[in-house]
Amino acid sequence: MSRNVRMKAARAARDLSQQALADLVGVTRQTIGLIESGKYNPSLQLCTAICRALHCTLNDIFWEEDHMDSVTTQKEVSK
Repeated sequence: MSRNVRMKAARAARDLSQQALADLVGVTRQTIGLIESGKYNPSLQLCTAICRALHCTLNDIFWEEDHMDSVTTQKEVSK
């Protein structure tokens, strides 16, 4: 799992600490830190809550570009 720098950047852009974001979404500060460091894979429900709190989409924060490339490649191969 890779680090989630986009989540950290979105949080910083909103001037939120890890604790403030954690309070908004109902988890611990440690959980936010683990997500940002890539050591915890959040549930879809938590991802959605984080995106709402940061005023971002799931794609903005959680979509991995490498995965998008492989999906595109698979579609091209199947044609």
